[in-house]
Amino acid sequence: MKNTFLLLLLLGILFSANAQQKPVFQKLRYEDDFSYLKTDSTKNLYEKIKYIPLGKNDKFYASIGGEIREQYFYTVNDKWGDETSGGDGYLLSRYLLNANVRLGRFRTFIEFQSSLANSKIDPSPVDENELDFHQAFLDIDLIQNKEQLLTFRAGRQEIAYGSQRLVSVRERPNNRIAFDGLKLFFKNKNWQTDAFYSHPAANKPGVFNDVFNEKAKLWGSYTVIHKVPFVQNIDLYYLGLWKDRAVFANAVGEETRHSVGTRIWKTKGNWKYDFEGLYQFGTINSQNISAWTLSSNTSYTFDSVKFKPEIGLKTEFISGDRNSNDNQLQTFNPLYPKGAYFGLVGLIGPANLIDIHPSAAFDLTEKLGFGIDYDVFWRSSIQDGLYAPNMQLLYSGKNTTERFIGTQLIANFDYNVNSFLTVSIEGAWFNAGPFLKEAGSGKDYFYSALTAQFKF
Repeated sequence: MKNTFLLLLLLGILFSANAQQKPVFQKLRYEDDFSYLKTDSTKNLYEKIKYIPLGKNDKFYASIGGEIREQYFYTVNDKWGDETSGGDGYLLSRYLLNANVRLGRFRTFIEFQSSLANSKIDPSPVDENELDFHQAFLDIDLIQNKEQLLTFRAGRQEIAYGSQRLVSVRERPNNRIAFDGLKLFFKNKNWQTDAFYSHPAANKPGVFNDVFNEKAKLWGSYTVIHKVPFVQNIDLYYLGLWKDRAVFANAVGEETRHSVGTRIWKTKGNWKYDFEGLYQFGTINSQNISAWTLSSNTSYTFDSVKFKPEIGLKTEFISGDRNSNDNQLQTFNPLYPKGAYFGLVGLIGPANLIDIHPSAAFDLTEKLGFGIDYDVFWRSSIQDGLYAPNMQLLYSGKNTTERFIGTQLIANFDYNVNSFLTVSIEGAWFNAGPFLKEAGSGKDYFYSALTAQFKF
């Protein structure tokens, strides 16, 4: 493990020393743009793989990129003592390698992913998937100019929208998620809109065996409008979900769910905010679905104060089922959320939950940041259970009327070595509340994590 982290440090230093211009890596790597290198006649070895001319036409080129991420975790009392009561250490490794080929109006993007879990007991497909095609899609630009872009995309692709509360790439867990599908998206100066139909890839441990998933579908449309007076930005969306079998505390069966929502957000300036609300309806087995969520995330940065402290407050109200004996289900389904929803180790998922989450962040130096946050959790309905981020039912809640789940304190240091390499340390302590003590062992949970992430 020590040698691996040292190797990543060496790679980060070497790549940074050779880069003439700081690269910008996007959250969705197929959005990386290194076309500015086409006019550079003095490219070094690294820049030569970021822009590879394919003929004399400057619109014909290729680019190669990737990522190595190593994470070491040490945990105590997994699942609050119901899985392991002692300490457990394990190493998660993720390797990504992509190739982007642009031929005028046509573009293809291919990415391989290898996710390994060393010393982790019974790793899930989210933790380990030895090697597979993570993305492989074709783009056709139907309209392509400086003002507008209309593109049709087909194939396996990452999809992410908004704050990734509902549809995400699952960045923080070890194995990112992709979707097999079709997408049509339009962009202009102040707004963009997508329409898509897809099947989430079913990750399976092994090599090149992530086959087409016929057991789940995700479709919908998502529109983002910028420069809106007073509120800055607005998202409007509809998302449809179908699963051949879904499991909740009070319902099991075929699920068809529709989500309609809006998001108002601002990410620039001292004040930042993100407000979102949505309603879900549909059916599961013979029951009707009626679920909802409201979330608020606000922060203020004191630019003139030493360390530029940022004070934030998040709150979430997420519906749970109110009666296990009727034909209604009020349990919210987060669809395909970002995974490690509250901290690097995802203990609790966004369903049947009330969460109050104050936080503070500081820029100790230009490269070193420190953050601390405190979470307080309750069940929104005592008739419903507690869920993991993937909607696995952790505790049904039928044997207790306690509402208070517990509190979680997290602290982290993030060090940006350079544009290629980041190193972070995170520690968390979850103080189990009355619900966890009645539903299970209810021991306090602790984890620490060391992460090194190298991108090129």
